[in-house]
Amino acid sequence: MVATVIEVQAMWVRKEVLLTDLLLMFIYIEMVTMVKVYWQSGKLPVRMPLYVAIVAMARYLIIEIKDMEQLRVLTVSASILVIALAVLVIRWGHLKLPYAKQSLED
Repeated sequence: MVATVIEVQAMWVRKEVLLTDLLLMFIYIEMVTMVKVYWQSGKLPVRMPLYVAIVAMARYLIIEIKDMEQLRVLTVSASILVIALAVLVIRWGHLKLPYAKQSLED
């Protein structure tokens, strides 16, 4: 939350909002959402950190693309694709192979 306030203040002082600022705000929002879900349910879905990783890798790619070699751009893009596929596999697993319901006595 503090980092979000600092980032908003920096944008206010600069009087402009850059794409990198928006992507950083998405990362902050995902982190806050992840903490909220954990506090409410006591569980942390594996997908949430993967979403944060996708946004972080996309932000890195957008910021550094002009100075990157082609192979590195391809590698980062492939990493994003692999993480996205992992999210799909996990989501499919939760739909097709749900956890057994636990009773209150467990």
